[in-house]
Amino acid sequence: MTLLLLDTVSKRFGDVTAVDQVSFRVDPGQVVGFLGPNGAGKSTTMRLITQYYEPDSGTITLDGTPLAEAGRAAKRRIGYLPENNPLYPDMLVSDYLTFIADLRELEGPSRDRAIDESVTATGVESVYYRPIGELSKGFRQRVGLAQAILHRPDLLVLDEPTEGLDPNQRVEIRRLIAALGRDRTVILSTHVLSEVQNMCSRLLVISRGKIVADGPVDRLLQQAEGTVEIAVELAGEGAADALAKLPGVRRVTPAADARDGRVAFTIAADRATDLRPEIFGLAKSRGWTLYELHQEAGSLEDLFHQLTN
Repeated sequence: MTLLLLDTVSKRFGDVTAVDQVSFRVDPGQVVGFLGPNGAGKSTTMRLITQYYEPDSGTITLDGTPLAEAGRAAKRRIGYLPENNPLYPDMLVSDYLTFIADLRELEGPSRDRAIDESVTATGVESVYYRPIGELSKGFRQRVGLAQAILHRPDLLVLDEPTEGLDPNQRVEIRRLIAALGRDRTVILSTHVLSEVQNMCSRLLVISRGKIVADGPVDRLLQQAEGTVEIAVELAGEGAADALAKLPGVRRVTPAADARDGRVAFTIAADRATDLRPEIFGLAKSRGWTLYELHQEAGSLEDLFHQLTN
C-alpha cells in the first residue's frame, strides 16, 4: 500500500529546473530521510508535496488520489513544518495553537482534545501561556511541530527541523521526531547526516533536482563502503608523500597537529585492496614508529560525497 507517490514530477523557475522528473513512493509508517546539497531541490519537492507549489509536469498522489483533485481534503491529511518555521511572536502559544485549530476547522471537544494531545506530544506545557517571541529556538521548534501534528495528519513533512539548534536542543527534537514517527509517516529533510542514521529507516538523496539514491539506510551504507578511511598515526619523516603514492589511495588528509614527534593522517582509499599491510610494510622499511593503524567503515558522509559531487 502506497501513501504518497511522486511520478516524474518537475518544477521550473524561469530557466532553472529545481525538480527534474522526480519519482518515488512512500509507504505508511516509514520515516524517510531526504538529503541533498543546498539548492538540490529538497525544499521545492516538499513544497510540491504540501501544495505550496503546483508541479509543471508529473503527478503527486495521496492514497491514489492526485493532489490536484484532492485539494483541501489532501491538506487535511498532511502536516508541514517549513524550514523557516513561521510563527507569530506576539501570540501566546495557547492562542497560536487555537488559531491553527480554527484554520484546520477543528470544532468542539475534538478541537480541545487535539490541542491537548499536540501540547503533550511536543512537551510545550511549561510555555503554553508564554508569548512565542520569548521562547528559545528549541521551544519555538516544538511549537512548530505542535501545529504540524495538531490535526492528526497521516503524513508529516519536516524541512530542516533542527536547523539552528544547539547540540542539546537537537537531541531533544530528534527524540521528539522519533516518537512522532511511531504513529505516522514522516519525510524529514536535514543536513545533519547523523540524524538520518538515528531516526530514519529509509533514505532519499537528491542532487541537481534528480533522485540519485533511494533505499534502506543500511543498504546504502554498504554502497558507501566502496571507499574506506584509514586512520594512521606515526613518527617519521616524509609520511604524507609516501602514503599518497600507495596504490588505491585517493587522498591523504592531516588529521591532527604533530605532537611528541608524531603525525596523524586520514587516508581515503579504494576498498578493493586492504592497504594496512602495505602501510605496515612501508613504516618498517622507512623506520617509522606506528602508534595507530585502523580502518573505518563506510559512512553516510562518504555516500553523500560520492552521490552529490
